[in-house]
Amino acid sequence: MARPTVAGGLARFLAGFAADALPDPARAAARRCLFDLVAAAAAGAGGAAARSVRGLALARGGPGGVWFAAGGGPPELAAMANATAASALDIDDGHRAAAGHPGAAVIPAALAAAEREGSSAGQLLTAVVLGYEVAVRIAAARDFGRLYALSSGRWSGYGVVAAAGWLRGTPAPALAQALAMAGELSPWLVGSGYGGDMGNQVKEGIPWTVQGGLVALELAERGFTGPLDLLDHPEHYDGAAILRGLGESFAIEGTYFKPYACCRWIHSALDGLLAILAEEAVEPGRIEAIRVRCVRRAATLTNSADPDCVENAQYSFPYCLALAALGGARALLPLREESLHRPEVVALARRVELEVDPELDAAFPARCPAEVELLAGGRRLTRRVDLALGDPGNPLGERAHLRKFLALTVPALGAAPAKRLARAVLGLGRGGEPAELLAALRAPLAG
Repeated sequence: MARPTVAGGLARFLAGFAADALPDPARAAARRCLFDLVAAAAAGAGGAAARSVRGLALARGGPGGVWFAAGGGPPELAAMANATAASALDIDDGHRAAAGHPGAAVIPAALAAAEREGSSAGQLLTAVVLGYEVAVRIAAARDFGRLYALSSGRWSGYGVVAAAGWLRGTPAPALAQALAMAGELSPWLVGSGYGGDMGNQVKEGIPWTVQGGLVALELAERGFTGPLDLLDHPEHYDGAAILRGLGESFAIEGTYFKPYACCRWIHSALDGLLAILAEEAVEPGRIEAIRVRCVRRAATLTNSADPDCVENAQYSFPYCLALAALGGARALLPLREESLHRPEVVALARRVELEVDPELDAAFPARCPAEVELLAGGRRLTRRVDLALGDPGNPLGERAHLRKFLALTVPALGAAPAKRLARAVLGLGRGGEPAELLAALRAPLAG
């Protein structure tokens, strides 16, 4: 008799979960995550990375829905294209316990499966919740010292299998095998561990896990097997923590939402800087220097003062702070090609200094605090931020979230399609069905 495994325990939980078992707060959180993610995808769809994968999916052709385009592609490749758009601008959601981004993988996979299965709104929302649950539990239980924590692609595939497998009604034994394969074949992203070039479109590997997770699921349903004990090695994962209290609460309720299109590790510093500028009436032109005390991981970002592409800029404290100082928060909603190589921004970015603070570093990854010191006109102004805006403990209010949605979608789609998309998401489980959302996601990009 085979010994019990963590993958098997997760699979049994998923296979036995009933849609009507989902509590209202988790359902509402899933709706909000969908609302946030489709806006991120609309804004990211016009970028070079999204155009490349979308073009490949459309060239191959198939029944899978490709967002913001006429036509379809192979379902796994179409979902990969949608995940690429969603993660391109670094404005997609995240979870502090996971130290990464579940939504850009889970939601495209769940919508792809819902499209295939003709799922109801209640089923879609449940699948999203379960995908976040599995992905975040596994990510949070890993040994951050042994398993490099930068890349969400290392664990997001588990959420892909969970969400899509639940909608497909995949039996528990096949679900366990698919989880094992998704983990074993997740992007290793070796260069992220030692390379200095974050300015590439692979980024955290999230889209690859969407394609890989969906393929793993179908292979498992056909008898293909993976290493079922993948999560049972205590030197890498706390297996008991992964399974403890399943179904008692839901990780999706701890999701954070980003107000700025850049690495989350930069957000506390941005909040502090913008607070100083607003409260102290500092003229940006009089800023002499910006000093940031931060966590150790934040200091390992590229932090270029003159980044050569949007992806590099997303990982640069100096450039993002300088851009926000001169253009306000809206300059990072989102950060685009035209934001690069601006002489006045580069000049200020060269006056940004980073220093690792051991006290702040001790709070990571549960929190990513920062302290900003601004020197301007002979004054020394300081702000410390422990919880960045958008965190559950410092939430992005409904009005602010709507402003974010419209700021991302209206330029990309036009006002009427953007409002139609918002209604389709917010109507899920309130009389609206996934078919309406999938139709709204076919709106072409403006221009």
